[in-house]
Amino acid sequence: MKVLKFGGSSVADPENINRIKGIVSEYDDKIIVVVSAFGGITDALLHAGNLASTKNEDYKTILKKIEDRHLDTVKELIPVSHQSKVLSKVKSDLNALETLLEGAFFIGEITDRLSDKIVSYGELLSSYIISEYFQNEDLDCIFKDSRELIKTQLFNGKQSVDFSTTNANCSSYFGSQNHQIIVTPGFVAMGNDGEPTTLGRGGSDYTAAIYAAAINAEILEIWTDVSGMYTANPKMVKQAKAIAHISYEEAMELSHFGAKVLYPPTIQPVLAKGISIVIKNTFSPNEAGTLITKSQNDRGKTVRGISHIGNIALLSLEGPGMVGIPGISKRFFEVLSQANISVVLITQASSEHSICVGLSIDDIEKAIAVVNENFAYEIERGKINKVKPEDKLAIVALVGDNMKSHQGLSGKMFSTLGKNNVNIRVIAQGASERNISCVIDEKDVKKALNALHEEFFEENIKQLNLFVMGVGNVGSKFLNQIKQQKKYLKENLKLNIRVIGISNSRNMHFNEKGIDLKIWEDLLTRGEKANKEKFLQYVNELNLRNSVFVDNTASEEVASTYKHYLGNSISVVTCNKIACSSQFENYADLKSLAREYNAPFLFETNVGAGLPIMDTLKHLIASGDKILKIQAVLSGSLNFVFNNFNDSTTFHDVVKQAQEEGYTEPDPKIDLSGIDVMRKILILARESGHLLEIDDITNTSFLPDESLETKNNEDFFASLKKYESDFQKLYSAAAAKESKLKYVAQFENGEASVGLQQIPKGHDFYNLEGSDNIVLFYTERYPNQPMIIKGAGAGADVTASGIFADIIRIGNF
Repeated sequence: MKVLKFGGSSVADPENINRIKGIVSEYDDKIIVVVSAFGGITDALLHAGNLASTKNEDYKTILKKIEDRHLDTVKELIPVSHQSKVLSKVKSDLNALETLLEGAFFIGEITDRLSDKIVSYGELLSSYIISEYFQNEDLDCIFKDSRELIKTQLFNGKQSVDFSTTNANCSSYFGSQNHQIIVTPGFVAMGNDGEPTTLGRGGSDYTAAIYAAAINAEILEIWTDVSGMYTANPKMVKQAKAIAHISYEEAMELSHFGAKVLYPPTIQPVLAKGISIVIKNTFSPNEAGTLITKSQNDRGKTVRGISHIGNIALLSLEGPGMVGIPGISKRFFEVLSQANISVVLITQASSEHSICVGLSIDDIEKAIAVVNENFAYEIERGKINKVKPEDKLAIVALVGDNMKSHQGLSGKMFSTLGKNNVNIRVIAQGASERNISCVIDEKDVKKALNALHEEFFEENIKQLNLFVMGVGNVGSKFLNQIKQQKKYLKENLKLNIRVIGISNSRNMHFNEKGIDLKIWEDLLTRGEKANKEKFLQYVNELNLRNSVFVDNTASEEVASTYKHYLGNSISVVTCNKIACSSQFENYADLKSLAREYNAPFLFETNVGAGLPIMDTLKHLIASGDKILKIQAVLSGSLNFVFNNFNDSTTFHDVVKQAQEEGYTEPDPKIDLSGIDVMRKILILARESGHLLEIDDITNTSFLPDESLETKNNEDFFASLKKYESDFQKLYSAAAAKESKLKYVAQFENGEASVGLQQIPKGHDFYNLEGSDNIVLFYTERYPNQPMIIKGAGAGADVTASGIFADIIRIGNF
């Protein structure tokens, strides 16, 4: 014989009840079907009782809704020709319920006994209606009131199951019953005084477990609205998977820490008998669900699930008078116990200076009052401090039978949380090592669960969540590259890259599940008005794991926000050179924040677009080499200009072409004035370990003062036309010496300079073509023949690829 229990969601409406009819009709052997009240009815009954006890006539409105729901269900499920008997019984029960509520209203209070009677009608009505429906559908079914089988007795002020009498009743009745399906109400029982009682929280599961244990059932099936117990809450972790097989102990740990499928005390009867439990989904009955057995899981897995409890507060008893004093802990827990306060988590410092407990937020005010009252003597004498709460917290727990034999799990757990800026307030681990728990801020729960799930369950696929500011030339190319490479990255590099937010100067758009990069332009056009402060606010509010802010702008305002991202453990990737070439103090502060909050700050594209210049320099320094001199052509735009400028072209036309082809900044004066190159050599000098400011760099400009002083692009290009003869003289002077014009940056002996130079034949810079960049690193290991890095140093595509490379570096951290 098997026992099947169907929860409130499974019997929420006629459509769902029809589903369970289809499920039970598939069984050939004898089954006991335990049902809960229709979804939401138990809460409605409790609410109606509370309203009635306060003389609030609104209870009648709730009662009317309860009545309508049950009568409508009967009318929809049962043919008209057979409704009379069922409707009569249901109305009779509803009349009795109304009388009980009227009683509460007239006396102005509600006792535990009266509340039990009122709330029991949820299961009594649902089970009777379902049994009648099954019979009318030609199933071999009978109804049995659980109050006639499950007996309770008063123990320590609470009703507890009298298992001796109950087991005898169940064995006798079920053993002699010939019907194939026996439908019973969950939750309800009968006291030894003949008064109806209930089995408390999880009572329908408890009913099913009592029956299963009493008859030594083959299996207990719990049918609910999810396909078993999951590796994490699927509502918070989209990648969560159903666990095929776990042990009783693992199931109880997960259930205690927030997995709502089971309530741990309810499975005690079957646990004692070694009866297996399976969690099944009423809405996907063909899915395997989760099998819970006495034996440990046999696949050698360590962490089996991640769970959490919200609405937690911490209460700490501490003070100098606690050290070495026996009995303090005993008194503390006795005080809480006597106040009927359940302790969820306990930690104690080895110095015995403090004891910290985790409590439900609902109990915290009562706990503060009783603890301060009972320790008033010690508090008054300064031996113990008054207790103060810390609230808005949650407990996150890793669970698994095999964790105790596996090293490094705690370190892995806390490292993962730390990388994502999840602050751990308290840590607790039981002696069985089946559970590692920590207390964190409630706002970080979703991020913590997803980060831990990714670390322990997702086959090393790491998800990066990008927030992209700037979607012009470089930004649009970058988004397109992500779209093209998404599948490759997931399959080959185990990286799942999602773009969550995008913004240009006009609009911004967010989607927590990831923006569809096929239609991002349309989505952005319809997005809300752009606001840098709001963009940052949204990123922080979403609080996603592995978040990366990507700056594709040349904006000083955007660069000034990096510290806020890094300070929240949000990585920053940027092609914007302003931050790293700003005052050294700001540059150093950003690097420090990146280290402190374990948030990578990468800016490879600040120098040389997609060329690995910064990466190479970092490796040289890290390996112990020392930079002696740097010589470089660092402006792809200037190299393009001087490679294409000659006596048959005009300087104006070549610069215009460079701008149109995307080699220059939107304001080409930034490139031609040397400011851009100054920033680049400054960043290289700083990354080499030197304290240098932009004003320390000598800039020998080739532009006339009038060009440098222009306020807009129109005036700038007009000035280039005006001084064309000066530019031709520069070209002629170099050509006369069989040299080429190159804009060169140099750093040596702590000094940096930039300027236009005539490069003779044979020099490493002479044959530099197009928009290519070249960097020569002279070091202690390369003193005579420098390390050379050469290649395309400008253009939206290569810059975007450099940003992409930095994103991948973060994914591999």
